[in-house]
Amino acid sequence: MKQLYIIRHAKSDQGFWGNDFERPLNERGKSDAVVMAKRLKDKQAHMDAWVTSPARRAKKTAEAFAEVFKSPADDIIFISALYQAPPEVFYEVIAQLPGNLDRVAIFSHNPGITYFVNSLIPGVKTDNMPTCGIFAIKVDIEQWREFGDARKEFLFFDYPKKSH
Repeated sequence: MKQLYIIRHAKSDQGFWGNDFERPLNERGKSDAVVMAKRLKDKQAHMDAWVTSPARRAKKTAEAFAEVFKSPADDIIFISALYQAPPEVFYEVIAQLPGNLDRVAIFSHNPGITYFVNSLIPGVKTDNMPTCGIFAIKVDIEQWREFGDARKEFLFFDYPKKSH
């Protein structure tokens, strides 16, 4: 059994005029990342891997989650293809994950992350993956390379503005 947590980066600084890849988190994004990491930790005892786009806003979101889970920042895996990735790239990245990892969080960007989430489970859709939203699924597989064809089971969808 594998569990996948698909997480959109936290709110970024829309007033930033530099290179999009270097766009930082804004203050709300920084606090949302910690809040959402704590919510995930409350549901989950541990995480085996943090996989992220290397873009600054995704990297900083992943680092905030790793810190809340007390995982070393060195454990974060950066995959360039996750920056502005279409859905098929998510499937390729997941298929290459080591089989010994059972619980993996993957951080990326819109619009690809919304398209990917909407491709996973028939009838479970979102109009927009909100910033710092977490879409969680489980898959009854032994190896991640089996992910694409496997039946996925919805666990939960949480995001900063969702009331608890």
